[in-house]
Amino acid sequence: MQGETKLEQRVVETAEKLLAKRKSVTALDVLGGIGWLPENVLKSWQQGRIPDLSTALPVSAEKLEFALGALHRWTREKALESSEIEHVGATRDRAVLRVTSGELAGLEPLFRTQWLLPGLSEAKRAQALARQRKTPDLVVSVALKDWTCADCGGTGDLLFMENEKPHCLDCADLGHLVFLPAGDTALTRRAKKASRLAAVVVRFNRSRKRSERQGLLVEEAALRSAEEQCLADEDVRERRRDRDRERRVHEDVEFTARFHTAITELFPGCPPERARAIAEHAGQRGSGRVGRSAAGRELAERAVFLAVVASIRHLDTEYDDLLMAGVDRQAARDRIRTTIDAVLERWRS
Repeated sequence: MQGETKLEQRVVETAEKLLAKRKSVTALDVLGGIGWLPENVLKSWQQGRIPDLSTALPVSAEKLEFALGALHRWTREKALESSEIEHVGATRDRAVLRVTSGELAGLEPLFRTQWLLPGLSEAKRAQALARQRKTPDLVVSVALKDWTCADCGGTGDLLFMENEKPHCLDCADLGHLVFLPAGDTALTRRAKKASRLAAVVVRFNRSRKRSERQGLLVEEAALRSAEEQCLADEDVRERRRDRDRERRVHEDVEFTARFHTAITELFPGCPPERARAIAEHAGQRGSGRVGRSAAGRELAERAVFLAVVASIRHLDTEYDDLLMAGVDRQAARDRIRTTIDAVLERWRS
């Protein structure tokens, strides 16, 4: 019973945050928010590699039913408006996807509902609906090893996966598109908007264990049109970039100050200059560090704690020396845990 109470609280808190931020909420949004639906699983389902998403979730059918029931009760209590939605696949046929089957099929209507904040203006309501109805991008991968097309037996530098089988671009009806490397945001946005068909090109980074965006495949005419538009307003966009840089610098200074305050509140014994250094390091834009995470930007206590621990680990222990000596990462962390705990205890007072 206590477990169910905690789960219901997690569901409601997640739904509240999503509603405040996006003005709408869906069951898939909530499952992602509570950690049951990782991004890689969601993408695999969208790409047709998982026919029944509910079977890929790391929870029992009973737990899933309870969580969805808690969400449904909350939507009724909040008197949210509802709109029916479809989940469209990132496949060539853009097939409509199902989340459930079998004994969980009764939950499907909840997965096909978007709940919206009552009283939204027409513009904001349309924006929320459009965001949900946006179809996922087609994804083309850079080949990292030898492969053979499932249709024609050919190969190439790029491949399109569908139903767990690789296809060359010609067989995937993408061979007429041209490659636009990532880097120019305005050019990318305009080319994609003008192209009737487009696909995102990704490359799997083995060290980081994630796919990283390399660019877009778009129609050649769309790329030419986008290039002409960008040349025509380059001066205007340069001035806008200058303003954006100034704004980001101001935001970074402000965020560092708030993160510094959060550190000193949690660890009043931490030297001020050290707290400032931790805040600057954790919040560095584009670093991927904890300060730039969603929890870090919200100054969640856990994120602040992890930033402080990371600083102690690297500056106050022999952790880096152990790694360079070939000690396993987890073993090295076990050996320095006592030192970290001692520093944390000292800084808490």
